[in-house]
Amino acid sequence: MNRPRVARGAVTADDGLLLIDKPVGVTSHDVVAAARRMGATRKVGHAGTLDPMATGLLILGVGRATRFLTHLVGADKTYEATVRLGQETLTEDAEGEPTAWRGCPAPAGEARETDLNGRLDAVLAGLTGPIMQVPSAVSAIKVNGVRSYKRVRDGEEVALAARPVTIHSITPLGALRPGTVTGRAGQEVPVVDLDLRVSCSSGTYIRALARDLGEALGCGAHLTALRRTRVGPFDAAEALSLDQAGAQVEAGAGDDPPSGLRTLPLAEAGRRCFPAVELGRDEARAIRHGRGLPAAVLDRAGPAPERPVVAKAAKAAGDEYDEGRGIVAGFDPDGVLVALLIRKGGRARPALVLSSA
Repeated sequence: MNRPRVARGAVTADDGLLLIDKPVGVTSHDVVAAARRMGATRKVGHAGTLDPMATGLLILGVGRATRFLTHLVGADKTYEATVRLGQETLTEDAEGEPTAWRGCPAPAGEARETDLNGRLDAVLAGLTGPIMQVPSAVSAIKVNGVRSYKRVRDGEEVALAARPVTIHSITPLGALRPGTVTGRAGQEVPVVDLDLRVSCSSGTYIRALARDLGEALGCGAHLTALRRTRVGPFDAAEALSLDQAGAQVEAGAGDDPPSGLRTLPLAEAGRRCFPAVELGRDEARAIRHGRGLPAAVLDRAGPAPERPVVAKAAKAAGDEYDEGRGIVAGFDPDGVLVALLIRKGGRARPALVLSSA
């Protein structure tokens, strides 16, 4: 696995979000390291990793925006995945050693196609909605202080507890693709590849979803490809490849004065993620000093954006958390994002102050 080679930024990048389209075979940590080099700063974090085999949208925070990321981790996500029916692997994806070949016969004529599609429709419907999902054993969840994936790689058997997640929708994409793989004894085993689009809550493991799909069909399955196309209001179509970001940095170094890696300003990110309220100067000053305001301030907020983010961190902190409104982004008269606000103790209080006094 080769780390991406990128140019070092000539100036420090502005505080904000960086949307990167992660390539296959690169770790999320490698992307963060590349962004630190391009942004000429150590202060870079991410809002949720992608496995090395996965591609797609990785949201990074630069500077003060690293604190904003806490409130993006709980955003809903959309993936496009390819599931291979008929073969299982140790890691539940294509990177793991095959462990079982139950096979999934190819559709043989109209009746078989109708039968398989009918079974798929029923099984996918059963996997949709609020469910209890057992995470993949090779996840990063800690078991007695040790990552689960390390225990599995050391030969231990790991049984993780089921967790509540929500699968908003599972949509098949295109036709089933029959094929074969070589089994343990060298025989050809029939398999079927299935493309899916999955919209889900944060914390959902798509590998585990592929595993459960195979179990429900009685043939076993694993994930062969995964691409994250959306996180909350942000789409992979907006993201830069590492090459594009690197080219931007190289071009900016020749500007007079030099410019650096361009980020999505915090003010824009705040308006895209949360309902917004315009604060007066005295109100903004109070929030900057960590003081609360009357709860009625939150009622002045505009409508929620098309894809609002429900932030788990604020939900845990707010004893009067409003599911319909959630976090509200507070802006001063100059359009600066002052803070993310929640209703707590009968007051509008800052969950995160982003503009210091």
